[in-house]
Amino acid sequence: MTARRNRKAASVMRQTTDLAVAAPQVIAYRVARMAAAGATPSARDHKEFTRMVEEKHTAFGQAWMAMAMQSMVAAPTLAMAMARAWWTPWQPGTAWNGALATQWQSAALGVWGKGLAPVRATAVANAKRLARG
Repeated sequence: MTARRNRKAASVMRQTTDLAVAAPQVIAYRVARMAAAGATPSARDHKEFTRMVEEKHTAFGQAWMAMAMQSMVAAPTLAMAMARAWWTPWQPGTAWNGALATQWQSAALGVWGKGLAPVRATAVANAKRLARG
C-alpha cells in the first residue's frame, strides 16, 4: 500500500511540476502576442485568443468531471475505512487512526491527480505548440 501511495504522490508531484513550468511559458507567449496585436488583432490572433478561452473551459470541465468520478470511486472505500475506525477503536492492536489517515490521503491524491491531468496536458501541449511558433 505504501509503494502505491508513494507512486500516486510522485505522479501528482510530476504533474504539478510540469504545470508549474508550462503555464508561465504559455502565459508569457500569449501576453506578448496580445501586446503585439494591440487594438487591431489579426485573424490569426483572434483564433489564438478564442482557442485560449475554449481550451480553459474544456480543460477545467474535464478536470471537474474527472474529480467527480474519482470522488465517487473513492467514497465507498473511504466510508468503509471510517466505519471500521468507528467500530474498532477499543480493540487492542488496531491501528485505525493510521489506516483512516492512509485512506484519506489516498483518496485526496487520487482526486487531485485526476483533476490535474487534463489541465496539465493542455498546458504542456500549448507550451510545445507555442514554442514551435
